[in-house]
Amino acid sequence: QRYAASSVKTYTNALAKFLWAFSDKNLAHLTLEDFSNFLIKLQSQQKISSAYQRQIIASIDKFYQLFYNRKLDLSALYPKRKAKPLPKYLTTEEVRRLLEKCKNLKHLCVLKILYGCGLRVSEVVALKIEDIDSSAMRLLVRNAKGQKDRVVPLPKSLLENLRRYYKIYRPKTYLFEGQKKARYSVKSVQEATKKYALEAQIKKKVTPHMLRHSYATHQLENGVNIRHIQELLGHNSIKTTEIYTQISKVSKEKIANPLDQL
Repeated sequence: QRYAASSVKTYTNALAKFLWAFSDKNLAHLTLEDFSNFLIKLQSQQKISSAYQRQIIASIDKFYQLFYNRKLDLSALYPKRKAKPLPKYLTTEEVRRLLEKCKNLKHLCVLKILYGCGLRVSEVVALKIEDIDSSAMRLLVRNAKGQKDRVVPLPKSLLENLRRYYKIYRPKTYLFEGQKKARYSVKSVQEATKKYALEAQIKKKVTPHMLRHSYATHQLENGVNIRHIQELLGHNSIKTTEIYTQISKVSKEKIANPLDQL
């Protein structure tokens, strides 16, 4: 069905929990009560999130459709309310400190693309040399989430870094190559991000995706139109992008506080 590799992995891992729990049962004869008890046990023992509960139910539903040609009604097992935590982000000062601590040119280019272009980490490691258009100062993101392509602006300072990087590393196909694999791994980017965040003494638990959140937040703070940010991030719905308005001072700075007016 052409799911992304990350989606396939998520469904597989979620389904594995179910198959393991019922390894001694006849799966064809399980009831809604069996499914319910399984989820209750996961909630109590592993403290699974509502989002992960949804993934497990969806994987079970798909499994029964494909293997037993049976449509389950698991609607009663879905969480009634979907948690909507605000995106975690870095301040501009924290981003500056993070980049200053990065002395590895390859890692610096990766971090600058994450923050300067607002890419997902999976999109960064999938970049190819041909996706960098220096004459038009833009970067092509191919087959992103939802199997869509999009174009984002290429910062001038990043282009200078990329040119130096290319002269030293001479990548062949993918922009960022691994030591043993054709392209750099997501895990390597995650570990590098964590390392430099610790060195920069940033108290938050920093991930590559936080740099994408930071990009969106700072763009809003700079007054960039939210519709434009939606296109740059590759969001299908404007509602997904609107969550950044809740943490952006742009939407709040004009609101007078009654305490200050006393």
